[in-house]
Amino acid sequence: MNVPLWIWAATIAAMILILALDLIIVDRPWSKTKGPMEFGMKQAGWWAVFYIGLAVVFGLGLMYFGGGTAGAEYFAGFVTEKSLSIDNLFVFYLLLTGFAVPKKYQHEVLLVGIVIAIVMRGIFIVLGAQVINAWSEVFYLFGVFLIYTGYKIIRDHLKGDEDDKDFTQTPVVRLVKRFWPVTNDYHDAKMTVKLDGRRHVTPMLLVIVAIGVIDLVFAVDSIPAIFGLTQDAYIVFTANAFALMGLRQLYFLLAGLMDRLAYISWGLSAIMVFIGVKMILHALHENGVHVIEVGIGASLTVILGIMTITIIGSLIKSRSDGDKDGQVEAKTDGSADRS
Repeated sequence: MNVPLWIWAATIAAMILILALDLIIVDRPWSKTKGPMEFGMKQAGWWAVFYIGLAVVFGLGLMYFGGGTAGAEYFAGFVTEKSLSIDNLFVFYLLLTGFAVPKKYQHEVLLVGIVIAIVMRGIFIVLGAQVINAWSEVFYLFGVFLIYTGYKIIRDHLKGDEDDKDFTQTPVVRLVKRFWPVTNDYHDAKMTVKLDGRRHVTPMLLVIVAIGVIDLVFAVDSIPAIFGLTQDAYIVFTANAFALMGLRQLYFLLAGLMDRLAYISWGLSAIMVFIGVKMILHALHENGVHVIEVGIGASLTVILGIMTITIIGSLIKSRSDGDKDGQVEAKTDGSADRS
């Protein structure tokens, strides 16, 4: 699509306004008991529905004004980025737990992290679009990278490597600790405080730095994936932004369900491999090789199908495991009663 500059500006301004209103509502400056509120399941659920609804309305508008292909590419990209964000939430969970971030400040930390992620991905999108325009063979590289990423997701899942990683001790965090003293406790949401005449950084700054670094790693994975579905920079950016904007609410909604999504890694791996193969086929087609190309409609169907099967399978397994645990507990209680 040929998107005018004013539409880009209006889109970015609208997103900034929505995030600002989100932060104001959560911080409640008008409240007598000032300070951020803690997010419960109910509030997170309503906000998650709001952001998903907003993304769907935008996609329908894009389909109306930009055509069916543009709309399908957006929805395929949005579903892919949203799916990847579910796996990212597990890392956020480990990070916020490792830094012992108070629950009432977690929303603010995640908001800053999301803003950093949007900026980083915007930079990657611009660079990626330039590379694709200058060198179409980059699709081979992206395709192989995504297939390897899919393999790595399963390898790490089977090894349990992600559980063993200490995300609070990244090289950047250690670098910050080398140059500035760090307080043991949080001082509200402040990132620095002055103690005994010397400026200290707080754990709040460290967790934001750690999230920024992790966002950079996530961008390296997700941007090639969505470029495998569309090369339109506006669609790539908006699909990423809308997937990220509701990530905070999704975190609080799924925080208690992380362990129940047993097959999420398998689903994400399958999506990465599928898009990687699609990119390689596209590169071959662009270079005059007669191969089958996967259309955007088929891509959207496959991605939705994989995530649906993954989530349903995970919930069935979780319920089955819960029933087994209940039977074991009942047998144990029965044995104790007889003795």
